Amino acid sequence: METERDYILVEDEDGTEKQFAVEALFDIEDKTYAFLRSEEDKEDTIVMEVEDDESGQYLIGIDDPEEVNMVLDAYEVALHADKQDS
Repeated sequence: METERDYILVEDEDGTEKQFAVEALFDIEDKTYAFLRSEEDKEDTIVMEVEDDESGQYLIGIDDPEEVNMVLDAYEVALHADKQDS
């Protein structure tokens, strides 16, 4: 059974837009993160922080490699726990 996903366009540093599926949204330490997977290349994944303001939500890149690794580790733990609960 295929899961319905939200899709967004992300512009890279060269100005090229790519479509990504929102694989997961999760909270860690009072921040919300989005785990995104490219529709063109399933191995192309990124983690971005979700920011809220009065005009809505937007995604920002994460410059700190340690923060990215922490988020990816938490995602893997949650994914593994979810599979064990099934």
